[in-house]
Amino acid sequence: MSRKQKRMMLIGAAGAVLFAAVGLILFALQNQITFFMSPSEIAEKGVAPGQRIRLGGLVKEESVERTDKAHVSFVVTDGGSEIKVAYAGILPDLFREGQGVVTEGMMNSDGSFAADTVLAKHDENYMPREVADALKEQGHWQDSYGKVEIN
Repeated sequence: MSRKQKRMMLIGAAGAVLFAAVGLILFALQNQITFFMSPSEIAEKGVAPGQRIRLGGLVKEESVERTDKAHVSFVVTDGGSEIKVAYAGILPDLFREGQGVVTEGMMNSDGSFAADTVLAKHDENYMPREVADALKEQGHWQDSYGKVEIN
């Protein structure tokens, strides 16, 4: 074998190993990827029960119901659609009605959402980018973000 052929064989073998490693990584992470959706997107596109997603929007006023200290249910809305969320755990200190929230979990077959993680905004000026974009698409966003109005 010539020197050029040895070099090409080495490059080909390295490429095959790299391709195999990337394939294994993507296969291992396929169940770890979660996509962000708003309630309107879920109503429009539909989500299979058991599929892991992030649901974001605003906590609807007067929708928070506590069964005990660890179990709570509330409604997430983006002004167009609403989804009832059930969560077992301690809510963030900044969680409250009318504020932005991102929940992570799975859709149930009855159309409700079982959350295992709840993230609330960290100060009066912050809202997750995905939630803000979804609210802008629905027409419920003010640039000053002093208040978000839901019709």
